[in-house]
Amino acid sequence: MSSPQAEIIAQEEDGADRVVDDGAGWNARLALRFERDGSRTVLRARSHTGPLRVQKPFYPEADPLCQVVVVHPPAGIVGGDSLAIEVEAGPLTHVQTTTPGAAKWYRSTGPIASASTSVRVASGALVEWLPLESIVFDGAHARIRLAIDLAADARFIGWDIACLGRTASGERFRNGSMRQALELRREGTLLWCDRCVLEGGARSLQSGAVLGGAPVFGTMIATSGTTDDALLAACRAVRCDGGAAAVTRVPHVLIARYVGNSVAAARTYFATLWRVLRPALAGREAVYPRIWNT
Repeated sequence: MSSPQAEIIAQEEDGADRVVDDGAGWNARLALRFERDGSRTVLRARSHTGPLRVQKPFYPEADPLCQVVVVHPPAGIVGGDSLAIEVEAGPLTHVQTTTPGAAKWYRSTGPIASASTSVRVASGALVEWLPLESIVFDGAHARIRLAIDLAADARFIGWDIACLGRTASGERFRNGSMRQALELRREGTLLWCDRCVLEGGARSLQSGAVLGGAPVFGTMIATSGTTDDALLAACRAVRCDGGAAAVTRVPHVLIARYVGNSVAAARTYFATLWRVLRPALAGREAVYPRIWNT
């Protein structure tokens, strides 16, 4: 029997719409630890098992920012796969993570695929979690979790964008399931939690209380300990073309939502908010990761 990776590559090359899981799947883990070294953030330790990697650390801006690109060489996530990423940002570090392309969740005969990310941010540190979107194919069974743990004065800004079905080819999410969880804690206290359970083809997907029939949705969160009224107003003034969007605030956390038909519109909206928020969180203007242009 061919490996999951070999079957994914075959599907990518010939375009066939077939099931690619055999129930075994990859068990991939990636652990990254960052520390402050003088004026610079350095990737002090990294370990991995299975097909999860980071390219070499980049320094596209002035110190102390350290940027890493998380790479998943198989290019797709298959039923039975289990992916886990751990990011530990030490005191006074500034870490930015992104991805080179969309995460593709392939159709499954039943086995569940999961991806779990844990981010721990120490005192005075800032983590920017800026992945590209997840595309959940019709018939996929996806479980996605992002958990952020902050020290008292740590900062975080990040987003998650999902697209149900390959909308560019007219596919809709009529079968399968997607479960998503996002948890934000400060010193062990839960600040905000978001969970969703979506079943392919369910009538609830058409409800205005859920997605209103839209295939693309996303959430962005930012926290710096305090969020003043002027910053909230500036975020609410950002226009969203190609979908519906809103920004709200709970104690110490800004939350932005997007629902619509366009991944590009969701990306643009969140990236524009990031440009507004970054000076307040990082004390510097936003510089788009170069990998986004490739």
